[in-house]
Amino acid sequence: MTIHSEHPFRDPVPDTVRRLRGRLGGAVTLWTSAVDRPAGLTVSSIMVAAGEPPCALALLDPDSDLADTLTGSGRAVLQLLQWRHRELAEMFAGLAPAPGGPFSHARFEGTRWGPRLADVTTWAGVTLREAREVGWSLLVTCELEHLEVGEQDEPLVHRRGRYQRPSTGG
Repeated sequence: MTIHSEHPFRDPVPDTVRRLRGRLGGAVTLWTSAVDRPAGLTVSSIMVAAGEPPCALALLDPDSDLADTLTGSGRAVLQLLQWRHRELAEMFAGLAPAPGGPFSHARFEGTRWGPRLADVTTWAGVTLREAREVGWSLLVTCELEHLEVGEQDEPLVHRRGRYQRPSTGG
């Protein structure tokens, strides 16, 4: 057995784009939509553009159930997660077991845009304006039709592959 100082799971050829994206970090959102059955995905690659109409742009996994459901229904719920939702975020990302499916691990309420996590304080009902492939992702541009902005006591943040609490320093 040889002992060495290198990380045993690090890729031999690092993906520098992925490393840059990980260092940018971002708020963790849950996008949900429904046609025949609900679909959801944890998303942190998102930005909001002010204007008339205001829009949200997000990078989705093009192979995800959410991508299929959103492009089929044209509607979704974008909701900001908090620290208490980190296990649910892992389930919707496909990184943690979710017996019975991730929707069975929290209470959701129906909206005209899809299922909304009942205890979120900030959420938007969105309609799809455009979806196109960019790199290995599906870039969706969605109009913000309905918006509720509430307190975010402990927002869930994702940076460098981990969930973090944002610093409160100023």
